[in-house]
Amino acid sequence: MVAVVTENLQNCKNQHSYNKFGMITQVSPCQINNPDSIYFVIALYPGSFDPITFGHLDIINRGSRLFDQVIVAVLRNPQKAPLFTVQERLEQIRTCTKHLENVKVDSFAGLTVEYAKLNNAQVLLRGLRVLSDFEKELQMAHTNQTLWDEVETVFLATSNEYSFLSSSVVKEIARFGGDVKHLVPPHIAQEIYQCYAKTHPA
Repeated sequence: MVAVVTENLQNCKNQHSYNKFGMITQVSPCQINNPDSIYFVIALYPGSFDPITFGHLDIINRGSRLFDQVIVAVLRNPQKAPLFTVQERLEQIRTCTKHLENVKVDSFAGLTVEYAKLNNAQVLLRGLRVLSDFEKELQMAHTNQTLWDEVETVFLATSNEYSFLSSSVVKEIARFGGDVKHLVPPHIAQEIYQCYAKTHPA
């Protein structure tokens, strides 16, 4: 029995696609369908994503190469008044990540670590833009470890071209009629313009 399991895991691993650096560029479909595999590491990337930006997508793309599965989880927060509904944001993210077979998109409410436990996510994935981000994220990472000591937080430095970028910046520019097509995917830029046309008609 052990030999059969080992052989299946090895066959599954051999179906990965690798780049010249030996990093996985495409995860084997059989491993995605078998999350109990000892090689299977799930990373959770939580956030509001209102809207999702090229900075977020940079982290998702890089995370998908590092981990067997990445769950992009939209936080449902009834106390905030977002630009897009949770369902709209889910559809936006799914459209942007449909080429990544090992990326799952979902929503949640409550504590991030509780959602991570429910989904067997051993890693919390976070992007860092500036030093102030690190201070806040480090505090949150320590807090999450007190809630569940089996979860680890992995920080990815944002690519230089997105170091200034946030959802708030995108909304602020769009609200005053500025062009945001270089900050978010074109279809999302159009949806942002439509939202502001309704709430701030010319």
